[in-house]
Formats: sequence, structure tokens, C-alpha cells
Amino acid sequence: MPRFEAITFNCYGTLIDWEQGILKALAPFLSRLSDIPSPEKILSLYGELESAAEKTWRPYKEVLRIVMKSLAEKLGFTLLPGEDTALVKSLPSWMPFPETNQALEELSSRGIKLVIISNIDQDLIAQTLRHFTISFDLIITAEEARCYKPDLKIFKIALEKLALPKEKILHVGQSVFHDIIPAKILGLTTCWVKRPGRDPYGATPKAQANPDFVIRDLRELLTLF
Repeated sequence: MPRFEAITFNCYGTLIDWEQGILKALAPFLSRLSDIPSPEKILSLYGELESAAEKTWRPYKEVLRIVMKSLAEKLGFTLLPGEDTALVKSLPSWMPFPETNQALEELSSRGIKLVIISNIDQDLIAQTLRHFTISFDLIITAEEARCYKPDLKIFKIALEKLALPKEKILHVGQSVFHDIIPAKILGLTTCWVKRPGRDPYGATPKAQANPDFVIRDLRELLTLF
């Protein structure tokens, strides 16, 4: 087992339960439908629409507004003026998974550098950081990189700032598409968080890769150190 000195995390979907956040934000709008799609269908559509909106750089708040309008069009509910910001307004309330903070505290106590690489705006993640009980050593956002994962640029910025050999870094993410594939291209060791009882792809595009580790939740991450 290599002695990792740093972990780079995806945030939303890995540390933060964004699927529940998304579904909660959409619930009032879906209630306007006579036939409400399954959560799996909604999240899959969200992943498809978000990925399309992220192919061209724009602030994530704009991505969320585009996704909201597209969901209304695809699913058939009507948005009143200003309601396209529902996901933007909801995001700061999205909470960590139950084990997230305990696992991060334990990793931090072992001297592991903890890093976030996230498809997000600076001001939005600043509000999310209030939900964590530790301080991260480094945070790289799509706003800083002017691109979205799976673009390699955002990872390269993180690697340059970390200034550690690649074999000392473990990248952890729930999204194969956004995280596991690009991290493996760059030669990083990867860990896929595949939570039981959930669609393993959730609100992300389906993709195939061979992660070095597969864990069920962040508690299992502690066994790698």
C-alpha cells in the first residue's frame, strides 16, 4: 500500500449529498406534474443536462439556471419568473453525508493533506465549507480553472499547487465521468465511492473505468491509510 500524503476529493456527490439536495430543490416543481418521474430518472437527466451545459465555460450559477430551465422543458413543468434560480439558492443548504466530517477529522489528525477539486463557483463553495468541521489545505474550483471536470486543466492546477509526487496522492470521487477517468489519465491512484442502495452514477453521466479502490462510504477510506 503506498503511503499517500494527500487526498484530493470531489465535493458534491462525494462529501456532500447533492442528490438529496437536488431532489429536495426540485420537489415543489415536480409536484406540479400529474406523473412524477422516479428519482433515478430525474438524477440521470440532471447529469446529462449539467454535463452539456459545462462543455463551455460559464459560472456554475449559470450552469444551474440552464439545467433548471432544461429540466422544466424536458419534464413539462412551468417555471414562474425567477424560479430558474431554485438550484442556485438551494445549493448552500446541501449537507454532508453522515460520515463525512468524522472521516475527514480522522484523516486530518493523521497528517493527510485534504484537498477539494470541484466544479463550482468560489462564493458557492464558501457557503458549503460551513458544513465541514475541518479546514481543507487547498481548494481548486472550476471558476479558478475556467473549465469543468473532466477537463484535465483543473486537476493539473491542483497537482501543481500540491507539489507532491503523483504516487503520494489519492483522488476520491463518486463520479466516474468527472473524476475517476481524468485522474487515471494523469496517473493518479483513484478511489470510487460507490454507495450501496443508490444508482452508482446518480446525477452524473454513465462512464466506465477501473478505479484502484472501490469503497461504500468515506469510513472505508480510513482503511487505506
